[in-house]
Amino acid sequence: MYQKILVAVDGSVTSSLALQEAIKLAKQLDARLELVHVYEDAVYLVDENYFNYEELLKTIHIRGEKILTSAEAMVRAAGIPVETKLIPSNNERVAGILEAEAERWQAELIVIGTHGHSGFSRLLLGSVAEGVARIASVPVLLIRGPKE
Repeated sequence: MYQKILVAVDGSVTSSLALQEAIKLAKQLDARLELVHVYEDAVYLVDENYFNYEELLKTIHIRGEKILTSAEAMVRAAGIPVETKLIPSNNERVAGILEAEAERWQAELIVIGTHGHSGFSRLLLGSVAEGVARIASVPVLLIRGPKE
């Protein structure tokens, strides 16, 4: 069935639940995983008079590497083949980046956590998971996070 499963990871509890589900699936299907973390550019959040933009970007990059390393360790401990990919958003939509990576890697399934925001909070925060589900060319498994 699915031999290549892309998993979006961001270090959240919801992302961890999605990773755990992907690990279960990979074990059942004898599949391999690609863990992808997209880090967003903070250029709009930074006043260069107060922050060193290069240092901030370096910190964001290092945090992304730590998220991937931790997730990769979980997958390797389960005995599943895994690759990782850290991608800067370069002010592009994260959903589009994940879809492009799934296409490049020839993923057959995308697993992503969803925080389940609705109403006004969804309007403000947007939903990467919803965006992926809307544009993906392969099936998407949405894993609901814990109720807040």
